Amino acid sequence: MQRLYKDLISKKEKIAVVGLGYVGLPLAMAFSKKLDTIGYDIDREKIEKYREGKGFDGILDEEINSSSIEIEFTWETERLKEAKFIVVAVPTPIHKDKTPDLGPVKNASKTIGRNLQKGAVVVYESTVYPGVTEDICIPILEEESGLTVGRDFKVGYSPERINPGDQVHRLENIVKIVSGIDNETRDLISSVYELIVEAGTFKASSIKVAEAAKLAENSQRDINIAFMNELAMIFERMDIHTKEVLDAMNTKWNALDFTPGLVGGHCISVDPYYFIYEAERLGYHSQIILAGRQINDNMGNFVCDIAIKKMIKAGIQINKARIYILGVTFKEDCPDIRNSKVMDIIKRFREYDIDVEVVDPIADADELRHMKGINLVSLADVRDADCLIFAVGHKEFKNLDIHEINGMYRDMDNDKKILIDVKSIFSREEMERFGFSYWSL
Repeated sequence: MQRLYKDLISKKEKIAVVGLGYVGLPLAMAFSKKLDTIGYDIDREKIEKYREGKGFDGILDEEINSSSIEIEFTWETERLKEAKFIVVAVPTPIHKDKTPDLGPVKNASKTIGRNLQKGAVVVYESTVYPGVTEDICIPILEEESGLTVGRDFKVGYSPERINPGDQVHRLENIVKIVSGIDNETRDLISSVYELIVEAGTFKASSIKVAEAAKLAENSQRDINIAFMNELAMIFERMDIHTKEVLDAMNTKWNALDFTPGLVGGHCISVDPYYFIYEAERLGYHSQIILAGRQINDNMGNFVCDIAIKKMIKAGIQINKARIYILGVTFKEDCPDIRNSKVMDIIKRFREYDIDVEVVDPIADADELRHMKGINLVSLADVRDADCLIFAVGHKEFKNLDIHEINGMYRDMDNDKKILIDVKSIFSREEMERFGFSYWSL
């Protein structure tokens, strides 16, 4: 193992990253500053774009064009034969019935297995339930390669912890959990990641522990947000403003400072279902984790129903109302629309045969049109509104002053202008003082 590390450092051997999305591309870019790096993805169009120096969703463009970035981008599977250290960063989504979709990680394992060298190390970063790496991925690698794990090649697991759109918590300053089929493999994987992760690594005792750690950390966050969301729904019935309660509560030293919101994205809204699935398979029916997921999955409906309720109280004819939803990505200042719960708000309105306009200055308009059938309108085109729903706290929305917001409504009494502020990005006092019919989650 130590010999492989030296060969990687001296560039006698190459590293490959399989899957070049929000996790894989930054990872490949970081490794390329230290090692000879192959970046592989099945999406030929994506690879051609990267070769032209264009990042995805308009991000990473500047970095991908840096002189320090030298990645051999390819869609050709046989190029993986050149790599002795392979990192798998493909997505692990869920099916419509909320069960794990292991298709991408299985297919990646087949591709790698057909091109696996003796002496290679394969590290999985994709989020899976405990046991997937050893019970599903390793057998595929062995079958496709004709090699035997432990003797001919080694395997490890290091869960991805990248937070898309976060400029503070980045790959290099987030501790990397590492594990391997044996201590020697784990130590090698640790050494390789320490080349790019300044925060260092945490050596888990087993692959299953590392797999479980990723699910546990995201399930914990999901449950905490679900508790806040449940409080928000209860406080709505009590006519108490949730933010005021949380401001008071957070004065205690051990308050956790979570807030209610729409829980989407590729991790927190998905990973708990992997946990739930495996627990059910082993005969344990999840109670807390499943309840948290159900609460968070229904928040889009709750927000939509609040907006409709407020419009009815204001005497607005719902089927003729002009409603704008501002923000459609799963989090602020990030173009990622995967599992965005704003889509649930839109879907709920459509169930009532109510049309809405959607505004998002950083989402990919073509992607939304092709994948979701949503045509974006620009912020400048928002006018004659009856109801504004600020669903995502993009900086461009936060910078709006109250007169700019007022100019988006049609000419009517201020108390009939419905403003739904999901993320509490505006001052409630200011909005109510101006006379808006204001509500925040």
